[in-house]
Amino acid sequence: MSLRIAFCASDAPLARAALAALSRQYGDHAEPHADVIVALGGDGFMLETLHRTRDLPAPVYGMNRGTVGFLMNEYSEAGLEERLAAAEKAVINPLLMQAETTDGTRHENLAINEVSLLRAGPQAAHLRISVDGKLRMAELVCDGALVATPAGSTAYNYSAHGPILPIRSDVLALTAVAPFRPRRWRGALLPKSAHVRFEVLEPEKRPVMADTDGKSVRNVSVVDIHSDASVEHHILFDPGHGLEERLIREQFV
Repeated sequence: MSLRIAFCASDAPLARAALAALSRQYGDHAEPHADVIVALGGDGFMLETLHRTRDLPAPVYGMNRGTVGFLMNEYSEAGLEERLAAAEKAVINPLLMQAETTDGTRHENLAINEVSLLRAGPQAAHLRISVDGKLRMAELVCDGALVATPAGSTAYNYSAHGPILPIRSDVLALTAVAPFRPRRWRGALLPKSAHVRFEVLEPEKRPVMADTDGKSVRNVSVVDIHSDASVEHHILFDPGHGLEERLIREQFV
């Protein structure tokens, strides 16, 4: 019995052309009735697809029709059903961000890669950091700070000089973005069960925005972050090219 495949694609011309070609060759089923969802695009589109389909039973297999494609497999029109049947599965728990803005409005978003706090004005952000209810840093003066999952540790976290985390590690990375004081502080490794709270000091004078996989909340005053074990994202990779191998390989580039 052949696999029921649902295809989706970004708006990029390369991705739309791939969508048309693959749909003709393999058919295209509705996502709720599919055995697997194939996402065509780049990492940003892959994140969008994972968020959009998180309540569906089908895992997501990405093929790169974008740029970096860290979460994607190589594109090929041939032998797709065989590749899907042999694919390795990775399970990812996202981060849950609960943010309150200066006007008292509350926001809640999920992040597969990271939750980042970034200054939204000309002056550096002043952040207070607590972990599991205990104050750990009274004041971090910086351009921002982020909490990253193992899956997201090679993205913004790595660009900010944070560590790459093994995919099966029960660890989160807390990383500063351009810290000014403490000048030498480069962040911390926290257990996956940790609850992190950022309090924005002087939020009116030094506005801060919070971002979750490209969705932003402006003028935040308090941001709470923890891993949400109740949500599981299932991603498929070609054998020998799974997330664990990619994370290891990235450290030797």
